[in-house]
Amino acid sequence: MKNLKFHPEVFKDIKNAYQWYEEQSEGLGKDFLEELESSYTAIWDFPKAWSPFSYGFRRYLLSRFPYSVIYKIDKQSIYILVIMHNSRKPDFWLDRL
Repeated sequence: MKNLKFHPEVFKDIKNAYQWYEEQSEGLGKDFLEELESSYTAIWDFPKAWSPFSYGFRRYLLSRFPYSVIYKIDKQSIYILVIMHNSRKPDFWLDRL
């Protein structure tokens, strides 16, 4: 069974998105977190279900929010590199490699 591991900056990504959504409408940030948690479960259950993205990573698209979870599968774990807003420059996260 693979473990989920997170790049340290993922928590900053999540915090920023959560705060922005809460400023828009109270409770929307919580909805974002719930969908994100569901994405982790789906990725963990079916890691190869989402299409390859770049540099050996895969991309899970959230359905309600314009965000993607960028992750990589290795022998021991699933490494989540970034929670990315879909309108950002696609390769902004390369400095995290």
